[in-house]
Amino acid sequence: MVPHLTTALAGPLMALERKFLDRMPDIERWLRSKWHEHATPFYASVDLRNAGFKLAPVDTNLFPGGFNNLNPAFMPLCVQAIQAAVERVCPDARGVLLVPENHTRNTFYLRNVATLEGILKQAGLSVRIGTLIPDISAPTRFDLPDGSTLTLEPIVRTGNRVGLAGFDPCMVLLNNDLSAGPPAILQGIEQSIAPPLAAGWYNRLKSHHFEAYHAVADEFGALLDIDPWLIDPYFGVCGQIDFQERAGEECLASNVDWLLQRIRAKYAEYGIDEKPFVIVKADAGTYGMGIMTVRDASEVQGLNRKQRNKMAVVKEGLEVTSVIIQEGVPTYEAINDAIAEPVVYMIDRYVVGGFYRVHASRGRDENLNAPGAEFVPLAFESPCIPDLGGPAGCPPNRFYAYGVVARLAQVAAAIEVEQLSERDTGSAAQGKVGSDPAFAPTPA
Repeated sequence: MVPHLTTALAGPLMALERKFLDRMPDIERWLRSKWHEHATPFYASVDLRNAGFKLAPVDTNLFPGGFNNLNPAFMPLCVQAIQAAVERVCPDARGVLLVPENHTRNTFYLRNVATLEGILKQAGLSVRIGTLIPDISAPTRFDLPDGSTLTLEPIVRTGNRVGLAGFDPCMVLLNNDLSAGPPAILQGIEQSIAPPLAAGWYNRLKSHHFEAYHAVADEFGALLDIDPWLIDPYFGVCGQIDFQERAGEECLASNVDWLLQRIRAKYAEYGIDEKPFVIVKADAGTYGMGIMTVRDASEVQGLNRKQRNKMAVVKEGLEVTSVIIQEGVPTYEAINDAIAEPVVYMIDRYVVGGFYRVHASRGRDENLNAPGAEFVPLAFESPCIPDLGGPAGCPPNRFYAYGVVARLAQVAAAIEVEQLSERDTGSAAQGKVGSDPAFAPTPA
């Protein structure tokens, strides 16, 4: 069930895993308390990095694709979890309108949509797929390489409700990260939307997520009496960047230098013989675009044209004006000699599986979400979800630790979405999202 994995586990991480297993009742009780305090995200995926001395999230996606990469053995768990998620959003759930990305040629993504559609149908829901693609004005069928099919239909709005011809859904499920902004046709509708429009990348910043995660990691660290750094990547922000005009290079270099110094101090504290590095990436957006590995502050000064073009825009051609500088967490995991990192999937508050993102031509200090990546389904040796029929305990393996840290990121996402929704409605005093100062250090 579990992929053959080569991992150099050492020092604090082994102790951390043991502590997670020993304190499982306390951890699960604490997580349950968080779901009483905050609305659980409908679904999420979390990219993790296991350094052997540290296990930390490096990205959290609130509109996860890749459901087709999950282990089929865990589809029943996905079905149970999605029933709970839909009932929470729409108690009298009947029909669900699934709204995907505007992709028609990316068959890998379309297989994800087909898998998600299948999970919803197995959960006893009537589901149809509504598209935001202007060129699709009638039901359009797409045949996929695995023999499955998808039918995309144009979304129709009537008053304050949306649906399809002859289909009036109870809720709208977004699998579109809204990088280009909230579609007018979905604004102000009376049906429930999950995730909320405010959680789209037009409104969301990675730095805000990791600010929330930093607070969650501190509280969790106090619960277990561990150093929060073992599960929390340091980060800084440079919010006034224009790569094409070379604006903000000094801000970027100073942030890189400051962060590398903090990492060196931690490495010295734990006796870690590694060269620290940071990841510079767009503060908003996904698909692994606008990312570079930096080992010295001098590397971000005087970038050549190719480097600047790579960093200047992300998905939908959006210009990068703010970057997050994140502590690099090297991965010591490999499958068949190819570097690997786990991606954990959650629906509602339940861990439902995941996969390893594997890249044969990338190093352990590089971003693996790039062309050429492959996916190996990750099957947890047990679900570790007692209230969904799992065992009361879990076998001693790192997969439970993955699920714990991923759920910490999910708690942070819940807090983040609450803040985004407040800002989106103008009820918060901070003003519009995106008004970060040029230099915003992580709290010590």
